[in-house]
Amino acid sequence: MFVLFEESGAFKAGTILADKDASLQVETSHGKRVKLKSSHVLLEFREPAPAELLDRAEADAEALDADFLWEVCGDDEFSFTELAADYFGHAPSAVEAAALLLRLHSAPIYFHRKGRGRFRKAPSDILKAALAGLEKKRQQAEAMEHMRAELVAGRLPPELAGMVPQLLYRPDRNRLEAKALEAACVDSGLSAARLLLKCGALASTYDFHFNRFLFDQFPDGVGFSHYELPATEPDLPLAEVAAFSIDDATTTEIDDAFSVTPREGGGWRVGIHIAAPALGFERGSTLDAIARQRLSTVYMPGNKITMLPDAVVERYTLAAGRDCPAVSLYLDVSPALAITGHESRVERVPIVANLRHHDLEPVFNERSLEQGLPEFAWSRELKLLWDLATVLEAGRGKASTAQAQTDFSFYVDWQTATADGPGYVTISQRQRGSPLDKLVAELMILANSTWGRLLDQAGVPGIYRVQNGGKVRMSTAAEPHDALGVDCYAWSSSPLRRYVDLVNQWQIVAVLRDGPPPFAPRSADLFAAMRDFDLTYSAYAEFQRHMERYWSIRWLRQRGAETAEARVLRDNVVRFEQLPLVIKVPSLPLQLPGARVLLAITGSDLIDVDVAARHVETLAEPAPDESGEALFEATS
Repeated sequence: MFVLFEESGAFKAGTILADKDASLQVETSHGKRVKLKSSHVLLEFREPAPAELLDRAEADAEALDADFLWEVCGDDEFSFTELAADYFGHAPSAVEAAALLLRLHSAPIYFHRKGRGRFRKAPSDILKAALAGLEKKRQQAEAMEHMRAELVAGRLPPELAGMVPQLLYRPDRNRLEAKALEAACVDSGLSAARLLLKCGALASTYDFHFNRFLFDQFPDGVGFSHYELPATEPDLPLAEVAAFSIDDATTTEIDDAFSVTPREGGGWRVGIHIAAPALGFERGSTLDAIARQRLSTVYMPGNKITMLPDAVVERYTLAAGRDCPAVSLYLDVSPALAITGHESRVERVPIVANLRHHDLEPVFNERSLEQGLPEFAWSRELKLLWDLATVLEAGRGKASTAQAQTDFSFYVDWQTATADGPGYVTISQRQRGSPLDKLVAELMILANSTWGRLLDQAGVPGIYRVQNGGKVRMSTAAEPHDALGVDCYAWSSSPLRRYVDLVNQWQIVAVLRDGPPPFAPRSADLFAAMRDFDLTYSAYAEFQRHMERYWSIRWLRQRGAETAEARVLRDNVVRFEQLPLVIKVPSLPLQLPGARVLLAITGSDLIDVDVAARHVETLAEPAPDESGEALFEATS
């Protein structure tokens, strides 16, 4: 005698070895012996053999129509043997009964289990909903398979076209599109970024990195909401100066300018003039909300995202040929270059010239200063400001610029394409610490520290840059900046580019006009603005460094560089000599920091933004007085 029974959710058949009424000892078709309660037996039969029963029953169950079975069974609870007798029209054979049992068991949305071998048909409304759910899943599975196949074939499915940023940077794995992309990545052996790049969803690897930044920092896009262009104040006094700015060729947000006016009886009146957008709109205005949200201009090679709309920048930038609103700091300078007094004003300043580094540096540099400046426009004013900057630096006892540090300038020609996509990059080097750098840095340090003291003495809060114990931080209290050697340092010289400078300018203007400051002492909004700026400014700076690394690798690739010279920083970490690019070289033998080495470029990756290199030879040991990388915090 054989029996059919259920164990651990599976149907099994076996031979009865012993029958003790309440329990049975059964040997399964696989030779396993089990003790079975008699009540757990679903069916007793004499033929066929247990293994054959299940094989035949499984095959026959496939032919049974669950919809028909649901139609013919009654609404009451029933056993599978009862339904089998009705269905087949005679006492069912063991195979027929087992086949119907397996079919009922495999259709839980049609038949709800009520006990061992007992069922009840699902109510029609529940069945209808369940079938609709199954159909939906089937359609979803087909859609997912279609998307997966398209992706593997190198084509972007239309369903994914509007979801690429979300799929790349914050995928919702409950969505079909994300599941399809994940499955396609497994099948193709590619990461999501590489697969979507292959499918044309990204124009280039640049888009992958730039769009990630936009997704994180500018989810609503880089466009500006509606705003009204502010009107300039008509009653501002006009300064009797001829001011000029000093910037690189690509600067459009010209925040600062200078003037030099001889005084009767000797000496000069030196003006430091800062663009004054704070005069055009107030705290709480639409433009303030825009600046408060962005907090800073974002810089990157070949592009930038301004804090303020272009039309607002155009109105307040210190462009040549215009009388521009400004907050000015005037220094009374004696013939011996001693500052005998200072005064701050809100006024209009005539901007006569916008001088550019590339024009000035060939004629205004360390060598020309030593040998005597040639005659050129603004040479006398620049020489005086240089001499004054030298005195100011000595008075602080701190260098304003890092003499040993190299700055790298990136220019991206977007009209020229390379194998890596649009953009041909040119990278130039410039030694930091040039006379122009010192001139501008010293005057900015003086302005920011002077206006910081002005706010502190007036009891008006501001946002300060503080350094003590070697750590730089932001504060709403006036505290020393040890690295600069000043009692306080309030960023105030770049209000077109940084929100904290704009906030400080509002406060400074309030003090100069004897009005109430927009931010009162212990203002929670001021503290929140400082905190948010610090976090956002760091994120922007990190993105700029990331993109400089990206374009450095693009530069190597577009030149087809096979070797490169580098300088050892520590252990197996090196910095390329022509690029702001730091990598690890596992094959690098033990070297002293500062040693120059030749590397073989063995690979590069623009998605991971990395370069693989192998040590070829050591070119030079470090000089005895070489002490590693100089550290410097930009002050402009």
